Amino acid sequence: MSDYAKQNRRIVLNSRPDGAPRPDNFRLETVDIPELAAGEVLLRTEYLSLDPYMRGRMNDGPSYAPAVAVGDVMVGGTVSRVEQSKNSGFAEGDRVLGYSGWQDFAVSRGTDLIKLDANMPHPSWALGVLGMPGFTAYMGLLEIGQPKAGETVVVAAATGAVGSVVGQIAKLKGCRVVGVAGGAEKCRIAREELGFDECIDHRASDFAEQLAAACGDGIDVYFESVGGKVFDAVTPLLNVKARIPLCGLIANYNDTEPPAGPDLRPQLMMTMLVKRIKMQGFIIFDDYGPRYNEFVAEMEKWVREGKVQVNEDIVDGLENAPEAFMGLLKGNNSGKLVIRV
Repeated sequence: MSDYAKQNRRIVLNSRPDGAPRPDNFRLETVDIPELAAGEVLLRTEYLSLDPYMRGRMNDGPSYAPAVAVGDVMVGGTVSRVEQSKNSGFAEGDRVLGYSGWQDFAVSRGTDLIKLDANMPHPSWALGVLGMPGFTAYMGLLEIGQPKAGETVVVAAATGAVGSVVGQIAKLKGCRVVGVAGGAEKCRIAREELGFDECIDHRASDFAEQLAAACGDGIDVYFESVGGKVFDAVTPLLNVKARIPLCGLIANYNDTEPPAGPDLRPQLMMTMLVKRIKMQGFIIFDDYGPRYNEFVAEMEKWVREGKVQVNEDIVDGLENAPEAFMGLLKGNNSGKLVIRV
């Protein structure tokens, strides 16, 4: 290893955000790489996944996963090469899927790693369409949403890492798909590149009216990852026995107090009761981890056959991860956001 490579750049949580994250909530630092112990491997990060769930991990509160401690490396899925190995299960040059976080190098004992094809042409896809976001779309839609041919499926964040895959799977299942996205360009991508039947700009002043017009037969499946005004507009359009897979609420991640305005909970609860609606939250690997290989086999086939298009947004440089992540929470990206380290 070169002298430079003995140093590890890493981005740590410098302070907990109050509302939307700011640049000073992150800190780029350089530390020495430790010597490997028996059974360990040294990983050099090639690609880092940036995902909305990371905002929740910056808070110090109860959740489904531990918070990142102040001073610790920001968490995140990674595609890495094995740089050195003292583990018989891994050789130098192996490419692996892991969870090294926002840093150049990481040490692992191998139990948290999945081997990838060392020569795969698009390794970043293991963090997107063939990784956690694609898996979330696949299981959430098919297991909880249970779409049937001819039904109307509405997808929030339609051009995002999860939503773009949800919509395409729903089309494969014979559904009419209406996306919701921020801006005319994203709606164009949803319709023209991803094959959605319609896409509504949630920034439009008459968004709720446009959504209602696009869903004349009501909504049978709503794939929720946003919340906020999008969910408010969807609720009165839900059909009897509609299904709502819930994987995120990005509109509320930066909230520091309850949203202003009328309390819509009674309306929501009455709608769910009268229309017998099923809404189920899920944490993908906790709930469906054993089915990951099943998902990969099916999704690889769909991508290879051109039935699912890959929508990816790549940013170069580990040092640009904080700015890219803050942009992600504002909806600046289109497709799966990945840092090419």
